Amino acid sequence: MAGPKASRTEAVVNNVALICGVTGLVGKELARILVMKSRWKVYGIARKPDVLPILDSNYHFISCDLLDPVLTAQKLSSLDDITHIFWVTWASQFPLDSQECCDQNNAMMSNALNTILPRAKALKHVSLQTGTKHYISLQGPFEHMKVRYYDEDCPRISTGCNFYYTLEDLLKERLTGKVAWSVQRPGLILGSSKRTLFNFMGSLCVYGTMCRHLNLPFLFGGTRDCWDEAYVDGSDARLVAEQHIWASSNGGIYSTDVQAYNAINGHSFTWKEIWPALAAKFGAEVPEEMFSPSFLFSTAMANKGGVWEEIVAKEGLRRTKLDELANWNFLDILFRCPVKMLATRDKADRRGFTVSCRTLDSILYWIDFMREERLIP
Repeated sequence: MAGPKASRTEAVVNNVALICGVTGLVGKELARILVMKSRWKVYGIARKPDVLPILDSNYHFISCDLLDPVLTAQKLSSLDDITHIFWVTWASQFPLDSQECCDQNNAMMSNALNTILPRAKALKHVSLQTGTKHYISLQGPFEHMKVRYYDEDCPRISTGCNFYYTLEDLLKERLTGKVAWSVQRPGLILGSSKRTLFNFMGSLCVYGTMCRHLNLPFLFGGTRDCWDEAYVDGSDARLVAEQHIWASSNGGIYSTDVQAYNAINGHSFTWKEIWPALAAKFGAEVPEEMFSPSFLFSTAMANKGGVWEEIVAKEGLRRTKLDELANWNFLDILFRCPVKMLATRDKADRRGFTVSCRTLDSILYWIDFMREERLIP
């Protein structure tokens, strides 16, 4: 006769995840999804805990600065049961296309691997997150009007520095022939986090809220090319998290050869098509003329910290500072991008990961999510 069923907290754990960057856009979704699965235990690493921490007996947060080798060894040396590593973090102190950025990210991952690999005898897979900037350099040369959809076999760019290549090379050196690993390359990540530098949803939501509060027109604030044409792929954080998990099992665990997958929603979009729906969602005014030659988010929204504090107090929102949610320089760059970063997801589809999203639906979902978290009104 079978004995009584084990409770969820007593269930046998077959998989142990280490999420490096657990408070970021995708890291939060990875943790949420994994703790709801049976037979998973999750360690989440970040410098600071999330504002709304995950409360689950199978989730364990570790505060650690992975740039500090001594602290990393101290905090991670007891984790000898890890079966899966999800690397969804990066060091952002230096410009993206700089050697200093490459060196710092190499050091951060090296610190973690130096501590984990000698002890994690059951390690099955490492999933690295980079992005579709793998395929282009912001230093040029730019094929401005050429439409090209990059696949995973496209060669690396020879100009400039790209820390994505640095991390791939480090994993190849440390893991090849020993542990399976994969790379997920999302486009514009859509999710909710206060711990993310390139936080599109936070920036968009604060801008829309400001426009309504101050009776400002909901200008696009970019170039006409970026308005009219598809320039970037949307990547819902939920989809990217699910793809990490898929790639760590069905998509790549059968071979120690690296597998790279673009992680995108799957439907091209233009800002022209979806901007009116976003304005309606925020209750903001859609101007007749979307373009102003002198408009920059970093200028128009400068010194608006006090206004945001007024909105937070008036609407009873969770207390945040403006720069915790919004990055105006990022919006300026995104809506004036001189090169298209469009990718194909054929490889993931072919191998069985068929989850897809419409980018407008993703954006509207995350607006509602941020409202439920009381981050925006």
